[in-house]
Amino acid sequence: MAARVKNRVDRRTMGRLRLVSQRLVPLPAVPPAPGVSGSVAGTVRWMTAMQAQDLQAAIWAVGARVPGAGLSDVRSALDSGAVVRSWPMRGTLHFVAPEDLHWMLDLTAERLTKSIAARHRELGITWADIEKCRDLALEQVDGGGAASRAELFQVFDAAGQPTEGQRGIHILGTLCRHGWLVQGPLAGNQQLMVGFEDWIPESRKLERQEAIAAFLLRYFRSHGPATVRDFAWWTQIPLIEVRAAFEDVKGQLVELEFEGTSYWLSGETASLLDSGAPGQRSLLLLPGFDEFVLGYTDRSLVLAPEHANKIVPGGNGVFKKTLVAGGGVIGTWAVEGKGPRAAVVPELFDDARPLGPAAGAAFDRAARSYLKFLNT
Repeated sequence: MAARVKNRVDRRTMGRLRLVSQRLVPLPAVPPAPGVSGSVAGTVRWMTAMQAQDLQAAIWAVGARVPGAGLSDVRSALDSGAVVRSWPMRGTLHFVAPEDLHWMLDLTAERLTKSIAARHRELGITWADIEKCRDLALEQVDGGGAASRAELFQVFDAAGQPTEGQRGIHILGTLCRHGWLVQGPLAGNQQLMVGFEDWIPESRKLERQEAIAAFLLRYFRSHGPATVRDFAWWTQIPLIEVRAAFEDVKGQLVELEFEGTSYWLSGETASLLDSGAPGQRSLLLLPGFDEFVLGYTDRSLVLAPEHANKIVPGGNGVFKKTLVAGGGVIGTWAVEGKGPRAAVVPELFDDARPLGPAAGAAFDRAARSYLKFLNT
């Protein structure tokens, strides 16, 4: 039976608990577990999956969770394959640990393929086309080689598989979702395509319900407090399957009721309610598309609905950088200038309530940390 917490909490406390779960503020008196957090690869593994369609934003999302890490550390993890970037769910690029990608794809690829079947018909993509492009791509990267997207598109075009419009990227995405290709080392700010089995020689294999249960447990530990519906939205795994698998792991989690809804989190994070969730004075500069905002179907715990349009202007799907204070989003931020003259500038939701002296000093420290990350 799952433990249940009866503490009275408010929205900022819920937000701070998420900061702890997401490793954005440290868990007091608990040293990082080996291979789980405290390193680039360990942090991605802890987070389970990190939204990464904007590569530079995703790199800082990792950096914000690894004290002392620099841009070069995250790039090195991608270059070595310690962290991989693919489409494990929602048709959206994420960072994941290499040993997790295969079983994630097994869970989600078929459903996504069905959901985009109509679009593939519009683009004139048949399964025979996919198989032909698979063979061409694997020949191109045979023996541990790598190829850029442009190079693969040239090969496809030359073989009578046009790539104009979105046809090429849909073909590549399908080859990655089915475990034939994966994005590998960086070439500038683009990733080269490599053979999946060459780049990830060892992959975990899990039965479906076992995989969903493992996914659930890791999500609630790294994103809690969160709801079962949050997880179902996050992965796009059918809710009926999620609820069945949840019964296998709920005993390892703690239930926290807030405003009539059951939220779930790890016992380690829930124990902080007795002494007060840390991070009350924290001030963080998070990238656009960060899991702290995007990792949930209901974002109102940390982002007031009246300000949502300031994060995603016009609902265009492009999330701006967020300024997070004490567990809640209070504004956005931007970088002005380049090189030595670069400066981080806050854009608060409420101009009538500027940052006080303590918060201003915290902002300056966070800005220096971010700029140092970019140059390390």
